[in-house]
Amino acid sequence: MENQEHQEIILRGIGGSPGICIGKAYLVDKEGVDVVKKYVIRDESRSAEVGRFKTAVKKARTALRRIIDTTPEELRQHTQILETHMLLLEDKMLYDRTIDVIETERVNAEWALKKVVSLVKPIFENMSDDYLKQRAEDITHVSDRIMENLVGADLVDIGRIDKRVILVARDLSPAETSQIQLERIKGFVTNRGSRASHTSIIARTLEIPAVLGVGNATLKIKNDDIIIVDGETGIVVVNPTEKTLLETEERREQYEIQKALMARKSHLPARTKDGVRISVMGNIELPEEVVSVLDHGGDGIGLYRTEFQYLSRPDFPTEEMLFDNYKGVVDVMGDRPVTIRTLDINGDKAVNYIRDSHELNPALGLRAIRYCLQKPDIFKTQLRAILRAAAFGEVRILVPMISGIEEVEQTIDLLDEAAQCLEQQGVAHKRDIPLGIMIEVPSAVVTADILAEKVDFFSIGTNDLIQYTLAIDRGNRHVAHLHQPLHPAILRMIKRTCDVGREKGIKTYMCGEMAGEPLFAPILLGLGVDELSMNPQAIPLVKNAIRSINTADLRDFMDVVMRKTTADEVQELVERHFGTVVSHIEPEQQEQ
Repeated sequence: MENQEHQEIILRGIGGSPGICIGKAYLVDKEGVDVVKKYVIRDESRSAEVGRFKTAVKKARTALRRIIDTTPEELRQHTQILETHMLLLEDKMLYDRTIDVIETERVNAEWALKKVVSLVKPIFENMSDDYLKQRAEDITHVSDRIMENLVGADLVDIGRIDKRVILVARDLSPAETSQIQLERIKGFVTNRGSRASHTSIIARTLEIPAVLGVGNATLKIKNDDIIIVDGETGIVVVNPTEKTLLETEERREQYEIQKALMARKSHLPARTKDGVRISVMGNIELPEEVVSVLDHGGDGIGLYRTEFQYLSRPDFPTEEMLFDNYKGVVDVMGDRPVTIRTLDINGDKAVNYIRDSHELNPALGLRAIRYCLQKPDIFKTQLRAILRAAAFGEVRILVPMISGIEEVEQTIDLLDEAAQCLEQQGVAHKRDIPLGIMIEVPSAVVTADILAEKVDFFSIGTNDLIQYTLAIDRGNRHVAHLHQPLHPAILRMIKRTCDVGREKGIKTYMCGEMAGEPLFAPILLGLGVDELSMNPQAIPLVKNAIRSINTADLRDFMDVVMRKTTADEVQELVERHFGTVVSHIEPEQQEQ
């Protein structure tokens, strides 16, 4: 029986932050928050129940403010998400609706809050955009904080943990993650969460291993169990054998050596063995993340997602607010390019999360450029802010979800109008800046030759291009396995886009997740992609991969790749030819 209790168990989740750690588990218990009972309150008690809810919100706000004020310097760039949580605490969708349910249905505050959250979360979860889907987690974290106060849950203060451990929890909010003391916490494992969550982003900033979305971690792992967390593969090993421990420790040491060598070379150019220079850029969604791009050796910003500034407030941001954010990024980047993508969401949902009518199929609905062109005043406010920021650096405009030439022409007209208006008002700006379009809809690939006549560059968004080309939703577990970047159809889409770009004399970039996979670098260079942009943490790895490639060798290799008929065949081929090469760095190269 004793032997069974300590048998090695392997749990699988999502790699949230790379790295390997070994240590004792420390369970962060949130039992009380999940168990909510419903009971009816008397008429005369309704105001008292509303008061109890308001007090819980006030306590949550006070606690969040304390966390924001005491956040360590290395995480100051992430406090904006905590400020968003402060706003959500009293947003109409949670605050007013919960009070309304208490008063009209005469139920306890816990049940009312739970009901409102169950109505709000699906709106985000059903969105096609991965970034927006993750905002459902913000709703969960904020409501959990209120619920903890309502039920009187006795919570663990992560900032006061005084031993070297690996955290195991149902979930960790950005507020909790930002309290992690690096000298105490080796890594963490959660039941919920995903790679795109802010909790995952903070883990990558702290550079500690994290595995999220395990599902049953808190049931399978006990306090003080020895566990291994592999943030690269998304695997957690509970009660590892001596053999597993020795093998893991060897891999961990090798990983740290490779990471240190890559970091020392990250600020050097990404130049292939035969001298071809490739720009390796960073994707950001918060202005503060620009520091991470520079720290990891990024050559510029290849994708600045601007949605957060709209989602983090109850109304549309002003031109001045947008300008301040954009200029802040441009100032820090100096003479490096900053590619600002225009609003890429359904704007109505950005301002009012809980509308009575929402689209049944938002992936094919009124989003991105379609929404912007229907709301020219909102669009022109953003365009004015971008043109103003362009006066201070190297700015490029990127327009998402273009499906035809008319959308490009209308965008150019609005850019001209915005510039003319700024000129008349005597406001400093720059109109002559590169205009690019996202290639993420199949019709854009098919008509790339037409679109190229009106734009200065293409930027391939592989996440949506794969979704629309293969007709799959990777958030749907039944078909997620069909999300295959190396599918022959996707490779042909990329090749056509690059071929047209060369014919028309414009550059083709890539800013989707595919760009951040070192193993794909030989294929992307072989297809003709001129610039890659990715999450900042992937920059050193991809730069290293590029340095291992001789472009002259890619011609014959790509001939074979393009004859393969399945994604698995392509994967096997690239692993066989480049698997070892792109992941290795020679120690003697470090000072070159």
